Amino acid sequence: MFPTKAKLLQRLPNLGRTLRCSPVSGKTPYSRLVLGIETSCDDTGAAVLDETGEILGESLHSQTEVHLKSPKRCRTGGIIPPVAQQLHREHIGRVVQEALDRSNVDPSQLSAVATTVKPGLALSLGIGLEFSQRLVKQHNKPFIPIHHMEAHALTVRMLQPVAFPFLVLLVSGGHSLLAVARGVDDFLLLGQSLDIAAGDALDKVARRLSLIKHPQCSTLSGGQAIELLAKDGDRTKFLLTTPMGKTNDCCFSFSGLHHQVTLMIKKKEAEEGIEEGTLLSCVNDIAAATQHTVATHLAKRTHRAILFCKANNLLPSSNPTLVVSGGVASNQYIRKALSIITDKEEVSLLCPPAKFCTDNGVMIAWNGVERLREGKGILPPNVDVCFEPKAPLGVDMIAEVRASGIKLPSIKIRIPN
Repeated sequence: MFPTKAKLLQRLPNLGRTLRCSPVSGKTPYSRLVLGIETSCDDTGAAVLDETGEILGESLHSQTEVHLKSPKRCRTGGIIPPVAQQLHREHIGRVVQEALDRSNVDPSQLSAVATTVKPGLALSLGIGLEFSQRLVKQHNKPFIPIHHMEAHALTVRMLQPVAFPFLVLLVSGGHSLLAVARGVDDFLLLGQSLDIAAGDALDKVARRLSLIKHPQCSTLSGGQAIELLAKDGDRTKFLLTTPMGKTNDCCFSFSGLHHQVTLMIKKKEAEEGIEEGTLLSCVNDIAAATQHTVATHLAKRTHRAILFCKANNLLPSSNPTLVVSGGVASNQYIRKALSIITDKEEVSLLCPPAKFCTDNGVMIAWNGVERLREGKGILPPNVDVCFEPKAPLGVDMIAEVRASGIKLPSIKIRIPN
């Protein structure tokens, strides 16, 4: 006769910590549990994952609407750091508790706590790190510091079996970079933002166009508003110069594009006789031209990265993969532009669903799971950790890419609306 669950738990007290019925699937997993906490910018996220990558419970508090409607704007994608810090402080306890409650997990059952500590807004990172260090010390749990961009890069492996190495393009409001992921903590950096990131450029254009006043865009982020209006726009009405057209590397620059569009908007305001802050009649066309130029720049730099990887045997000769993640990766037009390049080069293009492209606790927990499996970066609860607002990803190969002087074949990025 088989022992009852109660007797089994009595015999195996350590196993009893993770022997429970998952509220998500109803199955009884026998694996370690990781709590992930994310506060790198303006989203407070938390999630509990088991070792198989099953999301047992999650919670997310977005600050988007608060920052959109604030009269104060800063250069960091429209986020006001002191406001973000205060909102993180107000909501992190609730968000973490909701994730635990929805998982039916007590902190004593956790195998580790993983938290974003770099890169990001200093004031935001500090809240997540401070909360996490109190939690791990209180419950005597291992702590796993997480690199935000590493987490974005690895999220796809939670959803499908993607083997290392693979090429990854990470595009968000704060970052644009290309890297080869060779392992959980092993990256080769091929290119990065030289000034503002792709998402920041889209947000800045949206703010200059006052798209928050548009009836269809009042609750959307800048990038979302640009994508929506561009669907009904004619990108050929405004000719914009693709950034860094003559440089043979994989780095990104969007400040020049932002300057071009700003001058164009001022010119149209003068022609229409309206003041700044009033919606132009041609916002759809400006949105379409801006989005197309951003997509083209991303596609061309990614194309060079693919050719560099092929020339240096950095990717498998059979079925090489490009993973695209980060908030801007949810833009369908940009995905289509990238698919033109990957189709030509016979590279598989993988993008996590939109909900996993933006910042969230799930990706941080999954990065924690990956590190826990391999025993990498696991710290005892009493070790002091510092957050790092600026932190590179992996080994810098940008000079080698530039020295290779790879010239791109002529490819037209033509995408119907």
